[in-house]
Amino acid sequence: MAGKVKWVTDIEKSVLINNFEKRGWVQVTENEDWNFYWMSVQTIRNVFSVETGYRLADDQIVNHFPNHYELTRKDLMVKNIKRYRKELEKEGSPLAEKDESGKYLYLDFVPITYMLPADYNLFVEEFRKSPSSTWIMKPCGKAQGKGIFLINKLSQIKKWSRDSKTSSFMTQSTKEAYVISLYINNPLLIGGRKFDLRLYVLVSTYRPLRCYMYKLGFCRFCTVKYTPSTSELDNMFVHLTNVAIQKHGEDYNHIHGGKWTVNNLRLYLESTRGKEVTSKLFDEIHWIIVQSLKAVAPVMNNDKHCFECYGYDIIIDDKLKPWLIEVNASPSLTSSTANDRILKYNLINDTLNIAVPNGEIPDCKWNKSPPKEVLGNYEILYDEELAQGDGADRELRSRPGQSLGPRGGRSRDSGRTVLTTWK
Repeated sequence: MAGKVKWVTDIEKSVLINNFEKRGWVQVTENEDWNFYWMSVQTIRNVFSVETGYRLADDQIVNHFPNHYELTRKDLMVKNIKRYRKELEKEGSPLAEKDESGKYLYLDFVPITYMLPADYNLFVEEFRKSPSSTWIMKPCGKAQGKGIFLINKLSQIKKWSRDSKTSSFMTQSTKEAYVISLYINNPLLIGGRKFDLRLYVLVSTYRPLRCYMYKLGFCRFCTVKYTPSTSELDNMFVHLTNVAIQKHGEDYNHIHGGKWTVNNLRLYLESTRGKEVTSKLFDEIHWIIVQSLKAVAPVMNNDKHCFECYGYDIIIDDKLKPWLIEVNASPSLTSSTANDRILKYNLINDTLNIAVPNGEIPDCKWNKSPPKEVLGNYEILYDEELAQGDGADRELRSRPGQSLGPRGGRSRDSGRTVLTTWK
């Protein structure tokens, strides 16, 4: 196709700009005609706001869905997952099965969470059931560990309420909204340290849902050894894995940045826990990601000009159960190490190859199902059209009690799990 892609970004990161320049694309300003805009979440709000009434042309593509926050705001993600569970229950889906105590067998992948101030009374009720529990407070709209703290007494919440700008729990202000979640106090430790996984997931369309998993995720380690001791509740170097926090620790290593590749984690788990258990863990992680996307798909504004590369944060507990902690709309493109820079450059390169096929001027009417050759380090995680055309869904409904629970309809392709046939 004639002409070069004209690009704009308001995120001045070399991993982005080098990728655009490598393709011979032309940089323009946001006031000129552009084809591709890699924008911050603040900018996407302005582009799709009712006030601006901006309409994207067929040859324009952006890197966020208009209401991506349905998944990436901590409170809305939990709300949508709760709604999704109820809907599956109503349908009588085997996925919504519960045990004798009323706990979901398969859909229990988000820690118990309440919104504050709205759910304060519900939280107190839950807290009193196990008064020795620890909870983690997070502001709904912030990232990089900002504003997070741990509590194990109700008096700490009351103090927070007085200290914060909300004068009482009845004052509803979205700016001050927090989520409070049961803290996973038995995390899997490696070398005595807590860690989480940062995984990248690309969604090209929500209806039908098509998403890709990036193979080169990483683990982020704390710099200080973990202890559940209540005397260390205020020590964020023990509890929070965010690089933005850990890089200020005395023991932070600037060469490896406190990071391991997901592949290293996999090899470590295979050697210490066995291959089968490790495969099951990663199957469950992938399944959780698909379920979270399915939970928000009905409410997501599936704009044909949009794609999204999400950063998923997963914690694994010492029983090898994965927990979805949060999803980031603008995962950090800052490089803390040389390996980091290479990973993030390749992530953007592979993302662009799927979002803008052949580096040509975009056409939002494209078939958003690229051939395998262009996927790079991405692999298809879920394709709703393929899944609906497959008999595995029906088979799953009639056989909910399979050993791997909800992952009933797996097929093998060159030794790898192709996760395209789940309910």
